[in-house]
Amino acid sequence: MGTHELSASLWRERELLELLVFKLTEEQLLLTSGKARWLQYATQEVEQVMQKLRNAGLARSIEVSSLAEDWGVDENSTLRELTVHSTDDTWRDILTAHLVAMTELTREIQELRDLNVQYLRVAIRSTQEALAHDGSASGTYDAKGVTENSLATARMFDLNL
Repeated sequence: MGTHELSASLWRERELLELLVFKLTEEQLLLTSGKARWLQYATQEVEQVMQKLRNAGLARSIEVSSLAEDWGVDENSTLRELTVHSTDDTWRDILTAHLVAMTELTREIQELRDLNVQYLRVAIRSTQEALAHDGSASGTYDAKGVTENSLATARMFDLNL
């Protein structure tokens, strides 16, 4: 195990982070376009990428630990700590570039996740309000003991938000 293997592992993880950004953006587009029908599939795809990311993160941890041992550094070192201990300027720059890119992707993922949660809350609230205010009678009675709107009316709900 060495710096080449660690760099390859970091590239795989970065590609998965990019894919997660894409999947979260896709989910957001479904939410904003009112195509909630397909949301379950997009969510499943996000979960699949997350599982792959967990596996990639474990692989990275193993690579970092192995390289740290080779360099005589604490095997529980983080990638950031390992970067500081690199004696080769080229590898230090490469590892730093990976770290910066992954940090930026993580920030972007957090922003997308937070925005998607907001869109979901708005969609849920809108649905609840639509169901609560469906135009039916308020349940009050007039002087004759009949509800205000005793006529049965048809209602249509578009649940494919």
